[in-house]
Amino acid sequence: MQQAMSGGENTRLIVLISVVATIGGFLFGFDSGVINGTQDGLHQAFRSGEWMQGFEIASMLLGCAVGAFSAGRLADRLGRRNVLIVSAVLFLLSAIGAGAASSSAMFIVARVLGGFAVGAASVISPAYIAEVAPARYRGRLATVQQIAIISGLTVAFLSNYLLAATAGASTEALWGGHAAWRWMFWMQAVPSLLFLALLLTIPESPRYLMVKRRKDEALQVLARLYGGVEAQAKLAEIDASLSTDHHRPRLSDLRNKGTGRIRPIVWVGIGLATFQQLVGINVVFYYGAVLWQAVGFSENDALLINVLSGALSIGACIVTVLLIDRIGRKPLLWVGSAGMAVSLALLVAAFASGSLVDTHLQLPAGMGTLALVAANAYVVFFNISWGPVMWVMLGEMFPNQIRGSGLAVAGAAQWTANFAVTVTFPILLAATGLAATYSIYLVAAVISVFFVLRYVHETKGKELEQMEG
Repeated sequence: MQQAMSGGENTRLIVLISVVATIGGFLFGFDSGVINGTQDGLHQAFRSGEWMQGFEIASMLLGCAVGAFSAGRLADRLGRRNVLIVSAVLFLLSAIGAGAASSSAMFIVARVLGGFAVGAASVISPAYIAEVAPARYRGRLATVQQIAIISGLTVAFLSNYLLAATAGASTEALWGGHAAWRWMFWMQAVPSLLFLALLLTIPESPRYLMVKRRKDEALQVLARLYGGVEAQAKLAEIDASLSTDHHRPRLSDLRNKGTGRIRPIVWVGIGLATFQQLVGINVVFYYGAVLWQAVGFSENDALLINVLSGALSIGACIVTVLLIDRIGRKPLLWVGSAGMAVSLALLVAAFASGSLVDTHLQLPAGMGTLALVAANAYVVFFNISWGPVMWVMLGEMFPNQIRGSGLAVAGAAQWTANFAVTVTFPILLAATGLAATYSIYLVAAVISVFFVLRYVHETKGKELEQMEG
């Protein structure tokens, strides 16, 4: 590896580590998005009612909440890389099991396993990147995680579209006599195996090694990342941040020793994690095909619209990569919140103008186009702000001693909110309609503007050792 940039940094190695870690984000996105095109197949195979189908779709999120909560603690015990290796194995098992499921129960078990992997990867990948990357371009590398997530979603959407088109429909037989929807899940086995193989080639996080007081190993990793002279200085800096408290990290560290109250930084992390879901983004990701079919598009057109949304999302994330270390995290968040609020208001207005015809929402002339444009604008605003920035901030905002525990709690909150939004959407849709349901997400977007302005503090350019809780 050649040394590059100032300070003797081995930028190629740092980027390589970041890219490998973000494959976890790709699988996070693929596993989340693949469900979008399989719902007709699931209904045909398992004959589930509305509530049970919602649970089948959302069951992964229960595993996500457990995985996110457990991963932070496991990462403090086993290491960041080892937790990602466990995640890669679970991604593989989930892909095989979900596609082969012969019952709703078997399918749910497979999806929960995949959810554990998604939850773990969602919090550990950005934290791992944050712990190896220099502060001045840490945000850009961590933002690549969101590009990987959206790329995974987009590839899942495209794969679903192509498989369904090849078979004629998601419920029709494809290779080996198995329905196309089953192959949609099995496609995930390929990136899962790649992730597992590449994880074996990268080192452990030096900050984790220092927390475990494995100084010699930490110094070796730091020397590979930053060069010998800089490594010594960085080692001393990390050691100083841990010097006042050498006990093993634990959940009780999230409380202020003086007051006994939860540290303010933890509440901010929970707020960031929760609002990212309360704005309703995963309704578009998980139910996009259902949404567009509900307003009159065919299954093929609906799946193609999902691909378009994914491509726009990747473009939006690339904009964030260019801006996040220049203008900071906080401005991107509040601009994104405001943009989502306006887009959702337009979407609600479009849905409110329609009328039901044979259980399908028929929109007046021009309103279907407005709904499509507003929904994609909403996706773009999310992906230049809350999509990547929330994960970047969770990976870097907590002090070294509580990073694992803080990620555990915030990650569990994120996935719990995700589960609540996802499982309630089909129920709300049936009971109140699209306009009323999306009004709830609109209110959350408006509130998030004030949350960011009042409680979120900028982390741009700060070393992890400078983070205060």
